[in-house]
Amino acid sequence: MTLKNYLILMSFASIICWLVFVFIIYTIKPTATNFLGFFLFYCSLGLSIAGTFSILGFIIRFKLLKRPLAFRQVAEAFRQSFLLAVMTIIVLILSSKQLLSWLNLFLLVAGISLLEYFWVSRSRSKIIRNNNFNNQDN
Repeated sequence: MTLKNYLILMSFASIICWLVFVFIIYTIKPTATNFLGFFLFYCSLGLSIAGTFSILGFIIRFKLLKRPLAFRQVAEAFRQSFLLAVMTIIVLILSSKQLLSWLNLFLLVAGISLLEYFWVSRSRSKIIRNNNFNNQDN
């Protein structure tokens, strides 16, 4: 898949997710819905946020910061937008249950940050191993 096709597909999917989210807001009553209504609400919101921030994150990295290797920028932007969407959904769920506190928010941000650090360090060690393996062949 080319970068242009990815951006078009992701933009289209994000627009569809936002439209579904707006439809859910106007059709589902929070006081009269069951688990399925809340699941659809949070799922559509999460997918909308992930898609939108994935596109924005890639554009910021590639165009404004002028970072090379577009496929890596796409992967980083998608991973970070997914983590941001998960964090947003968890905060909204905790808030709806009156369980959101500064401590919970701090622990959530710390956990997401550790997860991102794990992924970054894992990918860097994989790159270093591949470079060492390629250098041994020469």
